[in-house]
Amino acid sequence: MDVRSQISMVFHLDKCIGCHTCSVACKNIWTDRKGAEYMWWNNVETKPGTGYPGKWEDQEIYKGGWEKDGEKIHLKGAGKPKSLTNIFHNPRLPVIDDYYEPFTYKYLDLIESPAGDDQPTARPISMITGEPMDIKMGPNWDDDLSGSPDYARNDPNLEELSPAEQEAMFQLERMAFFYLPRICNHCLNPACIASCPSGAIYKRGEDGIVLINQEKCRGWRMCVTACPYKKTYYNWSTGKSEKCILCYPRLESGQAPACMHSCVGRIRYLGVLLYDADQIKAVASADEADLVSRQMDMILDPFDPEVIAAAKKNGVADSTIQAAQKSPTYKFIKDWNLALPLHPEFRTLPMLFYVPPLLPVMASVSNVDHTAQSEKLNAMAKQWPDSWLYDTSTKELFGTIDDARFPLQYMANLFSAGNTTAISDRLKKLMAVRLYRRQETVGDVKEGTVEAALKDTGLTPELVEGIYYLTSLAKFDDRFVIPAAHREQAIELLEFTGDAKGSTGFGFKSGSAERGV
Repeated sequence: MDVRSQISMVFHLDKCIGCHTCSVACKNIWTDRKGAEYMWWNNVETKPGTGYPGKWEDQEIYKGGWEKDGEKIHLKGAGKPKSLTNIFHNPRLPVIDDYYEPFTYKYLDLIESPAGDDQPTARPISMITGEPMDIKMGPNWDDDLSGSPDYARNDPNLEELSPAEQEAMFQLERMAFFYLPRICNHCLNPACIASCPSGAIYKRGEDGIVLINQEKCRGWRMCVTACPYKKTYYNWSTGKSEKCILCYPRLESGQAPACMHSCVGRIRYLGVLLYDADQIKAVASADEADLVSRQMDMILDPFDPEVIAAAKKNGVADSTIQAAQKSPTYKFIKDWNLALPLHPEFRTLPMLFYVPPLLPVMASVSNVDHTAQSEKLNAMAKQWPDSWLYDTSTKELFGTIDDARFPLQYMANLFSAGNTTAISDRLKKLMAVRLYRRQETVGDVKEGTVEAALKDTGLTPELVEGIYYLTSLAKFDDRFVIPAAHREQAIELLEFTGDAKGSTGFGFKSGSAERGV
């Protein structure tokens, strides 16, 4: 058992209000400079939608991530043989139009324009060429619209839904959307590391953060192709690739990353996970139906004496183990089974997890014609007479999971490689928490409903109170449990990134290609 530590994140999507404060905070600190104008290391997308860059989830276009071949996996669009053939012409790269051409406005025209009959305007100009331009799109051009034919209806996650389900999502009276914040996942099996011909990308031993050595990067951009989340970017001014660094200088001084610290909705949690690195190869090559459960299984119990002993033997500091025991991300991911990875089918084993949204929740649906829904519920009630999900009082307050505005299959395509059961189980738990709190604060839930809900989901009142506290009442130190920095461990990093023969140009650094760590 090769126990290692990893900084992980959880985003609670029911709490995201789409204010983009996180994106602006990151932009002002890291990408507000020449060559990085178009970069958003942190971005917030509207779902359904095509995202940033456009259709980044469609790997038939970009060939990112890993694919299974028998018992092994290999990179879809990068790797040593493919890199050599595409190194001077790579058709799988997003272009500036897939992101957007960054723009600003010529504000001085509002002040310096001579007097005239017309109102002066600030014309948009390109931040790359400096020339006037027509704005065509932005990093979240479809923000808050949810339904335009150019963006929302071209969401790749809609492909497995029937035409009737797709059409229902865009009916005016049923239209809904949610926000999906994204940063680098700092994966356990990162495709960007495996694809880099120069060996410039590495994963820090002490916390698992994935970084790019700017001195070694030669700008081959294979990492841009290989990353299925498109979270590595090419700086056209410096000729180097760049990506989210999880604000590691802030983490080392005990501060939360800028995007997390500035989050208005307090949707973000950060903590340490202990995992068994010996399982990475087996988990990454597992059958698609088992990917999520296998990834969860490789995350270890920080209270287990055997795990603690193995971690110490492997050089994990006591303070890191203690941080793992207090980690809010461990609670969401393992203790409560509420959080899921984004697109696990890419097989990079991402360490950013999402609590799927239980939405929309309306205070009352009594004024809505739900005859068809009632007929469906009555049929279900006959089939499952004891099920709390189809109680009339819960229907009135919360609707039903199966009849939610977002089909379970859509959410499963995002977070569980198509496994609707994994989504349903988590939504039931979220609904049980809301029912419990509704009964505690309002007291109008039908007698026996809360008890049945807790029994059905395996929750206890103590667990529900813990979920409620960390979701709604948690203080800063509860949401961000940051381990003390141990720079004495950086010797491992220096050895890994030190100059070595064959680490530049066309050479592949030994062991870096076709593997994740």
